[in-house]
Amino acid sequence: MDVLGLTFDELVQRVQPRAHEVKPLRAVYRALVRGEPVPAAARAAVRGAVDLEAHVPPEVRRLVEGDLVKFVQRTHDDLEIESVVVPMQRSVGVWRTLCVSSQVGCARGCVFCQTGQLGLLRNLTPAEIVGQVTAARRACHGHVRNVVFMGMGEPLDNYDNVVHACRILMDPNGLSLAGERLTISTVGRTAGIRKLARLGWRRLNLAISLNAPNDEIRSRIMPINRLEPMSELRAALLEYPLRRCQFFMIEYVLIPGVNDAREHAREVADYLRPLKSMLNVIPYNPRQDSPWRAPTEEETQRFLGWLEEAGQGCKRRLTKGRSQMAACGQLGNRALRLRRSAAGPLSEFVA
Repeated sequence: MDVLGLTFDELVQRVQPRAHEVKPLRAVYRALVRGEPVPAAARAAVRGAVDLEAHVPPEVRRLVEGDLVKFVQRTHDDLEIESVVVPMQRSVGVWRTLCVSSQVGCARGCVFCQTGQLGLLRNLTPAEIVGQVTAARRACHGHVRNVVFMGMGEPLDNYDNVVHACRILMDPNGLSLAGERLTISTVGRTAGIRKLARLGWRRLNLAISLNAPNDEIRSRIMPINRLEPMSELRAALLEYPLRRCQFFMIEYVLIPGVNDAREHAREVADYLRPLKSMLNVIPYNPRQDSPWRAPTEEETQRFLGWLEEAGQGCKRRLTKGRSQMAACGQLGNRALRLRRSAAGPLSEFVA
């Protein structure tokens, strides 16, 4: 029984504690998922009823660049989970956002992305997803404010496990993260977007990896677009029940010579006009053996200016972690591709 893969109610159903054990069991659960020491009194009260060790995948590497920290954890089957703690400067101080992975590798094959070069090795379990948060909280003394599913993998290809991990992260008996502190990023799995909408989690944030102004370019760099073109993606987003103060985060990786022209900025603005959205421009972080370079600061600012001229709200994501292969689109150990044959057929993964 892996406590990190359960909500507190599920743990109670498994353990079936006596009435006087429920309170100490809650204290144990809270400490384990938060990455904190288990109180001695609670430990003694539930000894034998539950494993008092959180099964966090062991850390095998930690890479640091300034305040940014990249964790690499080893799974039981000798694969690697990568996650990144990113400091975010705000007027009230520094917030730490944790970028978690939902899969080892990814089946979507976006040509600009390091993770896409691995192919899909396997889905992560809810416990492995929550274990990334637990490990980061231990390392950062609890100072992790937001969790974003923007690491390795397409979260909506691992829908059931990702949704269950979110339930654990939001459980008031444990980490108690508010829905607005969670963001799920997708390449545009329209069926998954509609399933998320049916959950009724109105505070959950949704990010869309768009990265192109039109179907021709998007189909070249993101194979998902050949199956689900931009018109279908926009239709799913228009149906999505945003709160009054909420908007979609649209991610746009800026690649020199591919999607960075003035007409591209105008096309993107026209495409997004019916949506409540903020365009997050991400200067391209080259993957290994990339055919493209990173854009210059001048090229990035010029594109932002064209977006503003077209009336599109936009922000620029600051580049962090590029030298450690920890920046957006750079996660994944390509040597793991050699183990793909041991991961089982693709059909076993959630569609």
